[in-house]
Amino acid sequence: MLILRSSPPSPFGRKARIAAAMLGLANKIEVVAADTNNPDDSLRQQNPLGKIPTLVLDDGSVLFDSRVIVEYFDHLAGGNRLIPTEAKARFAALTLQALGDGLMDACILRVYENRFRDEARRDSGWVAYQSEKVKRVLEQLAANPPKGPRNIGHVAVACALGYLDLRFDGAWRKDFPVLVAWLDAFSAEVPAYEATRFIG
Repeated sequence: MLILRSSPPSPFGRKARIAAAMLGLANKIEVVAADTNNPDDSLRQQNPLGKIPTLVLDDGSVLFDSRVIVEYFDHLAGGNRLIPTEAKARFAALTLQALGDGLMDACILRVYENRFRDEARRDSGWVAYQSEKVKRVLEQLAANPPKGPRNIGHVAVACALGYLDLRFDGAWRKDFPVLVAWLDAFSAEVPAYEATRFIG
């Protein structure tokens, strides 16, 4: 049994879990909660970066981060499923994944600025810098919503939009109805999206 160390609110952990479900691997994976803030959590021995998701294989070896984990899942499922092998489609999917992952990163940095810095030390310029990234990515996605067969890029974008819903009360929705419609269609087609939704 593969062990996926993650946390329910993590959009990157959610990406790995959705990918596993889409590839028919969910029953081969045990999700074990990880506390990235706890120095005594075994996560830090499994992954020296102390980050999630982290995947522990049957032989005890470890894979991280989410991009490596989903590529491993695709390999286990026979390949060319969520990560195409044909060059043009492959690099388009990987670039879209990078865009979704970058959107998640910018959102998480905004959250961390408020969570880990007291109010007097918060950097409004840094928050604005991350917010501009979010706005640019959403504008680009709205102008050209992901198309074609579902791939890992679609999963990453869906998880990023879900994280915006979770941490920023879905404020993006009023300005980007095209993306709302896209996410609704993704959710209807991929049951694992709703099954992995965290309400906190």
